[in-house]
Amino acid sequence: MKTDEIREKYLSFFEKQGCVRRPSDVLVPREDPTVLFTPAGMNQFKEQFMGINIDYTRATTCQKCLRTGDISNVGVTAYHHTFFEMLGNFSFGDYFKKEAIHWAWEFLTGKQWMNINPQQLTVSVYQGKHGFDEEAYRIWHEEIGLPDNRIAKLEEDENYWPASAPSEGPDGVCGPCSEIFYHPDGDSKEVEIWNLVFTQFNRVGDPPDNLRPLPKKNIDTGMGLERMASVMQGVRSNFEIDTLKQLCLAAGDVVGKKYSFDDPAGRPLRRIADHVRAVTFAIHEGVMPDKEKENYVVRQLLRRAVLEGYLLGKTEPFLHQLVPTVAEVMTSAYPELKETVASAQGTIKEEESQFLETIDRGLHHFESAVKSAGKSKSNQISGDDAFTLHTQEGFLIELVEAMANKKNLSVDRKRFDDLMLEFKDTSRGGESGFDSVMAEGPLDAIRKTSGPTEFLGYDSTTADGKIVGIIANKQLVESLEEVGHVLPVAVILDRTPFYGEAGGQVGDSGVLQADGLEFEVLTTQKQKELTLHIGHLKQGVLKLDQAVTAEVVSDRREGIRRAHTATHLLHYALHQTVGKDATQRGSKVDSDELRFDFAHGKSLTDDEIRQIEDIINERVSTGASVETAVMPIEEAKKLGAMALFGEKYPDRVRVVSIGEFSREFCGGTHLSNSGQVGLCKITSEEPVAKGVRRIKALTGPKALGQIRETENLVKELVTLLKTPGPAELPRRIEQLQEELRQTRKEVQKVASQNVSGLVDELIQNAETVGDVKIVTHVAENITREALRDFVDQLRQKGGPIAILLGAELDGKAALIAGVSKDLIKQGVKAGDAVKVAAKEVGGGGGGRPDMAEAGGKNPAALPAAIKAAADFYREKLGG
Repeated sequence: MKTDEIREKYLSFFEKQGCVRRPSDVLVPREDPTVLFTPAGMNQFKEQFMGINIDYTRATTCQKCLRTGDISNVGVTAYHHTFFEMLGNFSFGDYFKKEAIHWAWEFLTGKQWMNINPQQLTVSVYQGKHGFDEEAYRIWHEEIGLPDNRIAKLEEDENYWPASAPSEGPDGVCGPCSEIFYHPDGDSKEVEIWNLVFTQFNRVGDPPDNLRPLPKKNIDTGMGLERMASVMQGVRSNFEIDTLKQLCLAAGDVVGKKYSFDDPAGRPLRRIADHVRAVTFAIHEGVMPDKEKENYVVRQLLRRAVLEGYLLGKTEPFLHQLVPTVAEVMTSAYPELKETVASAQGTIKEEESQFLETIDRGLHHFESAVKSAGKSKSNQISGDDAFTLHTQEGFLIELVEAMANKKNLSVDRKRFDDLMLEFKDTSRGGESGFDSVMAEGPLDAIRKTSGPTEFLGYDSTTADGKIVGIIANKQLVESLEEVGHVLPVAVILDRTPFYGEAGGQVGDSGVLQADGLEFEVLTTQKQKELTLHIGHLKQGVLKLDQAVTAEVVSDRREGIRRAHTATHLLHYALHQTVGKDATQRGSKVDSDELRFDFAHGKSLTDDEIRQIEDIINERVSTGASVETAVMPIEEAKKLGAMALFGEKYPDRVRVVSIGEFSREFCGGTHLSNSGQVGLCKITSEEPVAKGVRRIKALTGPKALGQIRETENLVKELVTLLKTPGPAELPRRIEQLQEELRQTRKEVQKVASQNVSGLVDELIQNAETVGDVKIVTHVAENITREALRDFVDQLRQKGGPIAILLGAELDGKAALIAGVSKDLIKQGVKAGDAVKVAAKEVGGGGGGRPDMAEAGGKNPAALPAAIKAAADFYREKLGG
């Protein structure tokens, strides 16, 4: 039975049991700050498990997941992955143990389903410090008919979720589990294929009496699709199933090794297959290899895969060649992957090239670590050296160990691991604003009591509403009377015209008013279905249930509408100019300002930018109507509406259409026709990440203002350069540049003549320490090039010599040091001397041991700088 068939059979089976088939959630749940990647099927149902937003009480999914906790086991064991698919069925206060167990058994053993021999299945139930799950045992034993010797009774760490700590455990919903095991040969060897979790308690405080029965009990089950496929296909590893075996074989082809499960190259090729699948899915959703959060995880996965190929002898980029295979083998469930193959390949190839260059650059640092081990007569590379190679040189620890092994050395992993534990990823930074209360706590309480905020802003910028929540100091309060509260306050209304920041569009600003009350809204955020008006109390008292009038700053909203509609026009123009592969990777829409990130492997040419700008403004000039409609998501897709990959959409989506040429999923505010944009002017195009470019543009009054500013600048240049008109400016500038070049040549010539006259004099009058001359001098009326020539002439004529010259150039201090090469062996280095001197002029610099330069902001201190350098040379030479 093929993997795609198993997936479909599972979902169909549970649909027959009344479960609503839900699509997989996104791999990167951006509204959930508690995780970087979706780790399990239940993740998208957190609110339903808490009793919030229950539109249905039974669900089934196949969820794409990514975990890295067991990354070292990937490719080694039969069943570990980073990316995998989790089949699940869920109950939110509906069916419970009886149905969950009976349905699981029916699906596994039913002839039209999996048709597994019942004699090859055993189960487990919970028996531990919280007692014995007698109910589950009875169902398995008496109703399903399993004998006692096929029902294992397991402790907390195996059969309770979440498993508690040794003595206590995390507070929150929890419950016993029942696992189902498959025995390939009917013997003691077993494969866990399904876990049924019965969340029936709330764990509060310390044991033993800390379990409180939930008023509504839930079901959360998980079956690994790849593991089930290995059972149904009779293979010994998930990597041998129909989908992953294709990837392993393809990995062998591109690396130049024939894939076989038992071959020494089998393990690394399995890791490559796993990691490229994970990376492809993540990049498809807009996660770029970088140095923070989920981006860092993707970078590490990608580099680990490249490393496996490198250690197999593949020293050039190869991983990107596997992306089409990933899209092909996963196309049945995820056809959208094919739309980003080209951009994902470009991103991966660039990161591969950079990592391979990092390896080349770091080889001499590795050799230094080997020499250090030799000097200390150790058979280990020190943990400190391995840590430096890993964190500063980009050498993954696996690479350090593999290369050390080739030299019959090991690595002090204990010391390395200790250092890594101490190491903090400073790029993550702290959370700010209201992030820490978004996912739970005060907002959950408001959701449960008041429901969602009704948005009225598509039709109006003013509306009456009622205060249903006030958050100050991250706590829910019933009232607030502190005018100008130090930290921003969040006010939640039952209905509002304010647009909460979402989909790239910034939040509205404005005011909430009532008799004697004024609350200034600085920005508006949206957290799921609640809108947070964030700002400061200016007058009066805020109270729960208080009626207020909410008024948006309309001029700003109009500017946002212009920019947002122009963003859709820009997306259309990009596709017309560079092709459909220029998929949207993000955007920001502000008042008459926009930026648009898109997948593209190279910079746009000037002609392409002009063409894009022309297409946008041509569509503006037509005054095409802008229309919105709410429809089922599948209907919108059939109409060709474009969606942002990695964005989570509801079952019914809002579609914004401009004329007959642009149609996108969008919840933002827009104009009624394209002509209201007025004008769109592209201001820049630049890279922002591997394979991602950014266009910035202005609309309406800001676009016109920028054009007028440019016109004024041109007029000023015409006057200053005394040309008949703007058309003559290029010729006049070329003429001035040529005059400047000639002048510089003359200055250089005079400066060189002055230098030649001074060289002999300075050498003759130089201080001597031993047989070494120390020359320090502040030069006047000299160029930087002449200053360098000065040092060269002194070194040629002066024998053993140490030099520090200074000059004022363009209002700043310039310093240059030089020493004879024979002095370097004595520890006298130009770079050290120039650093000492630079401190005196308030600057810094460096360079080669024989010549180094520095600068500073205080030219008045040049005499002190050359004195400091002379003292340095004197000390080094023993004078």
